Amino acid sequence: MYRIGELAALYDIKADTLRFYEKHGLLSPSSRSDSGYRLYNQDDSERLKFILRAKAVGFSLNDIADLLSIEVDKSNRACAEVKGLVDTKLEQVEAKLAELQHFATSLKSLSNTCCGGPDSAEHCSILEALESSDQHIIAKKEHHHFSHSGHKD
Repeated sequence: MYRIGELAALYDIKADTLRFYEKHGLLSPSSRSDSGYRLYNQDDSERLKFILRAKAVGFSLNDIADLLSIEVDKSNRACAEVKGLVDTKLEQVEAKLAELQHFATSLKSLSNTCCGGPDSAEHCSILEALESSDQHIIAKKEHHHFSHSGHKD
């Protein structure tokens, strides 16, 4: 059995991270000591390893909860469900990469227009480009992304 600090140290994370996962229903201590300390067993340790690995490849806490629900009942669940979660996450990552590449291209264009000299910014080409309606320098199309909760990111 591990106390919270011991389990946290085993995975090089903070005890607060374990409390956070507990609060969100991802990991619960198997028991408590007589003095009220959280106690984790080897299964809890394996579950934490699963959570940390899933987080390391980009899954959100909600995604991890979905994966864990499949993991604990895998004999009654289809591999296609897991693949679907992975494919959805992959699509999100690829869309984000495309968006970041677009930002990089736009920023490079802005940077290339400016001499970067010590003169006053009154005639700074970057500021002028951002103030103008000329779409050649800035993104041709503004994208507004919404998260699954419907809130604007």
